[in-house]
Amino acid sequence: MNRRELIRNIAAGTATVFIVPSMLTSCEEDQPDPDNGNMLTVDLASSSNSSLGSDGGSKVIDNVIIINTGSGFIALSSVCTHQGCQVSYDHGEGNLPCPCHGSIFSTSGSVLNGPADSPLKTYDVTQEGDILTIDLS
Repeated sequence: MNRRELIRNIAAGTATVFIVPSMLTSCEEDQPDPDNGNMLTVDLASSSNSSLGSDGGSKVIDNVIIINTGSGFIALSSVCTHQGCQVSYDHGEGNLPCPCHGSIFSTSGSVLNGPADSPLKTYDVTQEGDILTIDLS
């Protein structure tokens, strides 16, 4: 094998490592439904959503963080309004910290600690049985 063939094989292998997983993840079951406008549906019975089954559980789907409050579900944008990092949910503190620059948001989306100065967008959530519907409009 000469140098040119080696480089071509490495490039093909690298492309495969990045392209195949992205094609597989595009088949995830919890996605915005293009036939249902700006709605995101989440099946709580699915094992992929098991983290939402208990009080304080959370999951990020398509830049939306869904949180089980114990008395229902809330949904907010998971994108920090400061510089676009992804926030997480800290059940112990009951807030959403941003790991990049220290901003902290309440579960209502308001800024508790900067440098962010704009709240996170909140979304309406309805539940029918094991199905959550999140209105992204």
